[in-house]
Amino acid sequence: MQDKPGLEQGTAATESAGPATVMSAREVIKHFGGTRVLNGVSIEVGVGEVVVMVGPSGSGKTTFLRCVNHLERIDGGEILVHGLPVGYRRGAGRLGKLVEDRPKAVAERRRNIGFVFQRFNLFPHLTALDNVAVAPAKVLGVPKADAREQAQALLKRVGLADKASSRPSALSGGQQQRVAIARALAMKPELMLFDEPTSALDPEMVGEVIAVMKELVEDGMTMIVVTHEMGFARSAADRLVMFDQGVILEEGPPEQLMTDPGHERTRTFLRRIIEHV
Repeated sequence: MQDKPGLEQGTAATESAGPATVMSAREVIKHFGGTRVLNGVSIEVGVGEVVVMVGPSGSGKTTFLRCVNHLERIDGGEILVHGLPVGYRRGAGRLGKLVEDRPKAVAERRRNIGFVFQRFNLFPHLTALDNVAVAPAKVLGVPKADAREQAQALLKRVGLADKASSRPSALSGGQQQRVAIARALAMKPELMLFDEPTSALDPEMVGEVIAVMKELVEDGMTMIVVTHEMGFARSAADRLVMFDQGVILEEGPPEQLMTDPGHERTRTFLRRIIEHV
């Protein structure tokens, strides 16, 4: 990981992230081979804030989410969650250079970040109940009976109490995604990341997933959502962020960006998305 100008002091970025900041990214760079996918992305997300990220395919929004959870290593800048680097630690010495952390430490910090994938990623051989209960039991050390009791409560929360014994193959896409949300919530995350959670669903199943996400918004969950569901963005997001060619082109309240964006690129993209819907 490269040092960036302005990050020489080990505590500089931590001090810039206020007590109400959950996630702070500064000048994040990410390469895939010779292609720079993220080109100096900087953004902060506050406690209870809902940020929706949009942009064309390949613009970097999904890659950024994966970097937040250290599913991808960044090549420059830094990402902090509650003031701590994700996937890295401060090395010894005056400059406090960031070095990649030990796997156990990475897993420990990742516990506080829930991730809901586009393709569900459920364990096919486990029931819905066990898909939700397995991580708290194995990672957090929750007694198995307690983990299963909590999993049942979470399945009820997402409207699937009657599907506890069903395996993923017996569930619809919308039901599988709701199990995936319950699984992420089982770890009691402080930040939830959603990577196009409805894009793999049939249109009639989208609403049931969006309804669960809106309930999380009402509960005050801090969320970063990559989606083209502009109805959700308009009604639930605090901020809409437009990605293009690896940078944040602009951001602001959803209504403002949808009606009066500052860039023609944003105007063209959102018009096409809204017309498609």
